[in-house]
Amino acid sequence: MYDNDQVLVAFRLYSLLSRDGQADSESMRQYVANDIIRGLVDQFAQEVDCTVIPAGDKLYLVPVAVASPFHIKNATVKKEYLSAKAKNIDLYMMYMAILVLFGEFYDSYHSHETTRDFITPGTWLESIDARIQALKEHSSEALEALDAEYDYNWSQLVEKWDAIDDLRESSRQQDGRTNSRLGFLSLVQNFLIDQELVVDLGNQEITLTEKAKTVVQRYYMDTEYNRGILEFLFSLERQKEGA
Repeated sequence: MYDNDQVLVAFRLYSLLSRDGQADSESMRQYVANDIIRGLVDQFAQEVDCTVIPAGDKLYLVPVAVASPFHIKNATVKKEYLSAKAKNIDLYMMYMAILVLFGEFYDSYHSHETTRDFITPGTWLESIDARIQALKEHSSEALEALDAEYDYNWSQLVEKWDAIDDLRESSRQQDGRTNSRLGFLSLVQNFLIDQELVVDLGNQEITLTEKAKTVVQRYYMDTEYNRGILEFLFSLERQKEGA
């Protein structure tokens, strides 16, 4: 039997996580120090398809399935971060951009430690473009096969990237009003900042948060969750380097 006080502490902690998506250092201390409280909080989280992640001096509640009520709906992402005219392919492009960004901080698919301190939008863009160019080297039949294998619209991504007007990349103000690749990455960056996954260091430099590093290590490096997409993107980088 559980002690009533422990159950109440665990429930209060979970309630805080469910309300705010995160909890403070005192909650972190309670979670880490007491096996029973930690086990109860984890059980509560599992019931809503989430996991609890300690990162830095905070706890985070992170959904691990689309079915979770805490999962951000596609319509919400389109409306709040992309545009009213955004389609599913824009979400695919956003997800690829995030994967490439995360991958730039690690030297291999199985690495657990970051190998760089920050990245600039220009370097981020170049990295995405390099992978798009590697995808272009595949025949249409090969791309269709990759679409089926990874359940991902690689062929449409190539078309989408080419369709984004990059003639205005030199614009001094790159944001959601700038129809360019850097403008698109600015929208993605805003989403990542709001989710506390990156920090804007200023001077055109962004870096990963402890939350992001923990999520990457636990889930993005796990093919069960990313369906091998991150590994495939790393392989595209190697293909370009070997060309």
